Amino acid sequence: MKKISAKEAVALIKDGDSVMMGGFLGCGTAHKCVDALLEAGTKNLTMIGNDTAMADYSYGKLVVAGQLKKVIATHIGTNKETGRLMSEGQLEVDLVPQGTLAERIRAGGYGLGGVLVTTGLGTDAAKGKDIVKIDGKEFLLEKALRAKVALIYATKADKYGNLSYDGTTRNFNVVMAMAADIVIVEVEEFVDGALDPNQVIIPGVVVDYIVESKKEK
Repeated sequence: MKKISAKEAVALIKDGDSVMMGGFLGCGTAHKCVDALLEAGTKNLTMIGNDTAMADYSYGKLVVAGQLKKVIATHIGTNKETGRLMSEGQLEVDLVPQGTLAERIRAGGYGLGGVLVTTGLGTDAAKGKDIVKIDGKEFLLEKALRAKVALIYATKADKYGNLSYDGTTRNFNVVMAMAADIVIVEVEEFVDGALDPNQVIIPGVVVDYIVESKKEK
């Protein structure tokens, strides 16, 4: 694990990369890294996350800036710009049920090929997907998701890279930490010693880089 600045962190994200963004409408999101990515102007990104926030907030600003070519998310209704760009054919949007998205990411982190679900059977969501029958019951095969980079948040980190969370800020951050080649974590507080093992939610073994948000004004 290495401590770096937000600017150094987003320099690891290249044009055309796939990026998992932790957060739920911006709660539990690496805000300073998102702003640094906006400033860097990196383009043609595929963003995987719960939503696209709002047009003027968090990762929603990346939509407005035209830096995304594709979004894989559970809903986009809070960001009108996402809907407009999708309707005009300027942004590809893959809407995935929330539980299915979480399990597809988890499968990617655990080395599975995908998950079998019943959500979406008999709807447009099933078009083009394999249907598997088990004990006479049909399931959709939803393929696993991985990304080049996971840009996630944590409340605290220690010198070993272990992470802890307050409240609902953990959301998608936990599964995303396992499902990317490079894991960048923006933290509110860095602890010089070690976190209480009972507080550790994500082990440092999966963390590559840490950005201390309060040190970056």
